[in-house]
Amino acid sequence: MSTIEEEFIATVSHELRTPLTSIRGFSQTLLNSWDRIKDDDKKKFIGIIEEQSNRLIHLVENILSVSKMNSGNQIFTEVNINNSIKKVIPIIENQYKTHRFKTELMPNLPTAFLDEDKFQQIMTNLIDNAAKYSEEGKTVTITTEIFENNICIKVKDEGVGIKEEDYDKLFKKFSRLENHLTSKTQGNGLGLYITKELVEKMNGKISFSSSANGTVFEVKFPLYNQEDALKCFQMS
Repeated sequence: MSTIEEEFIATVSHELRTPLTSIRGFSQTLLNSWDRIKDDDKKKFIGIIEEQSNRLIHLVENILSVSKMNSGNQIFTEVNINNSIKKVIPIIENQYKTHRFKTELMPNLPTAFLDEDKFQQIMTNLIDNAAKYSEEGKTVTITTEIFENNICIKVKDEGVGIKEEDYDKLFKKFSRLENHLTSKTQGNGLGLYITKELVEKMNGKISFSSSANGTVFEVKFPLYNQEDALKCFQMS
């Protein structure tokens, strides 16, 4: 086993242990002391169990995504980018009820030749990330356009921005940036790593720009007709 694999397993084990320990601890407390615990505390403990269970599910889903990325299992079809984005937004809205989600989608945007499930995962990760690292009540804006023979998708937040010294670790496994919102959010540092890998496996590019007023992530996919796309992916 390589050093990289050993490091990955060690980090995953640590990330799994934290929510599992919380779930076990609060479950045991409820089972052993149910009659002596106040109703408000019971509700609080159950809420923590639910929160940590969701964290665990999210972590497992991300780990599975990492393991599948190298399988080469992709189904490319013509994808309506705008419609695909519209399917993702209600799911994120349900999680971040105080945020506003604004779309500026180019009418009659050409279809892209992509794996739609993986594209929706990319958009879910980026939009979720934008909401997670911005204050309640802020707006997340999603735009689509054509630029230099590419379909461009931008996700803009109104968060605190990314420090320049953190740029290099942004897309690395298990890397989380430190700011005053970090302690309020659950994460395992796999979302942007997975996003970048998925974008590049579909011959796309991802970049970002950031300031004190927020961050913009931009994803670009080349405009292909189906025949050219098949040739390109067979060669890659």
